[in-house]
Amino acid sequence: MFGCLVAGRLVQTDPQQVAGDKFVFNLPDYENVNHVVVFMLGTVPFPAGMGGAVYFSFPDPVAGQVWQLLGFITNDKPSAIFKISQLKPGEGGEHPFGMMTVPQLASVAQVGVSIEPLEQLVQQTPVSGATVCSVDSFMQSQMTPNPSEMFIPASSILKWYENFQRRMAQNPHFWKT
Repeated sequence: MFGCLVAGRLVQTDPQQVAGDKFVFNLPDYENVNHVVVFMLGTVPFPAGMGGAVYFSFPDPVAGQVWQLLGFITNDKPSAIFKISQLKPGEGGEHPFGMMTVPQLASVAQVGVSIEPLEQLVQQTPVSGATVCSVDSFMQSQMTPNPSEMFIPASSILKWYENFQRRMAQNPHFWKT
């Protein structure tokens, strides 16, 4: 029903079901993760009036698991990008994962999805620092111009490639001269 994506890694589509309405993804090497995307696979919708609260938990063998609310996904908003690089261990509040023990390795963080009523989801406040990124702001932050770099329009590269293919078809050895 859910997927989890971290840039540069394979998509996870097989969460561990820890209760009838709670699912957990493991995030190894979490120290090098800036953003995490949680999304619905599109195969099974939420039941009417329900959505998924998204939580994050740092590994902490001393204090135990502390889950932090990141935000939520619904049938109308089936995916969200969360910035987790600014979260701090030990911060958190009321959460549905606290009543159960979810096995956790020392170097593996976890992302949890809890199916909850929509009216409850919209009243919850995510932990500070867990900003939900919109695609527009994420793309703009990645496309900040650097004065020392030159950007080339994709249309120019495509035109060059088409000319190159045409010349190769006419004379396969043109580039040697």
